[in-house]
Amino acid sequence: MKKETLKSIGAVIAGFAALAILSTITDSILQKAGIMKTEPFDENPVWLIAIIVAYRTIFNTLGCYLTARLAPSKPMKHAIILGIIGFVLTIVGMIVMWHLPPHWYPISLVVLTLPAAWLGGKIFLLKTK
Repeated sequence: MKKETLKSIGAVIAGFAALAILSTITDSILQKAGIMKTEPFDENPVWLIAIIVAYRTIFNTLGCYLTARLAPSKPMKHAIILGIIGFVLTIVGMIVMWHLPPHWYPISLVVLTLPAAWLGGKIFLLKTK
């Protein structure tokens, strides 16, 4: 496998790892502080679920920014690739967890995934000008 291909794969993995770790740590802090409930999730107040959507979208943007930054070439393409992976995973998550309310929560994550990926790539491109 080419060195550039390995760097590309590494960039996407690093961005995914960053957003997953940030989300997991933030969720854990909110749970340990007694602010967020995981079971049943719908007992969380609407404002808290909206904050969860917001920070996950921000972390998605940061992960895609990192992917673009680490990409050996075509940073926006790499950010969008990570966005597509995230999009597919959030759709799978939405289908698997559909029986749990509120339904607007996974729908909002699906809708925001690709715009956040684009924004992460765009921020990197603007910083390199």
